[in-house]
Amino acid sequence: METIRQYVTLADMRFYAFHGYYPEEQVLGNEFTVAIRTGFNRRKGMEEELDNTVNYETLYHIAKSEMQLPRKLLETVVETMLMRIRSEFPLADEIEVAIYKNQPPFGADRAKAGVSMRWELDG
Repeated sequence: METIRQYVTLADMRFYAFHGYYPEEQVLGNEFTVAIRTGFNRRKGMEEELDNTVNYETLYHIAKSEMQLPRKLLETVVETMLMRIRSEFPLADEIEVAIYKNQPPFGADRAKAGVSMRWELDG
């Protein structure tokens, strides 16, 4: 049997947010970059119907709403996004979310600090 694997991805979404463990990060904020990738097997008859795919506009709104809620750890933000995407798009059997803090406050001029998580349906 033949399978077509489909991926819906949003990359380089930029947000100014107030995530950080240290109090000054929560006050000053920082620029973050978010990437989301979802995967699923495409089935015949799925053409031209938004309900048969992962809507990247919805992915953006999930990312935006979660980035607006200040948290100490990026791990918390990533996991919350991942779980919301799982709930919203049950057809996705693979989801990866990554967040990068641009120029984290430890003196590295052009560094990015990031956290990513990948969920995949077993079986």
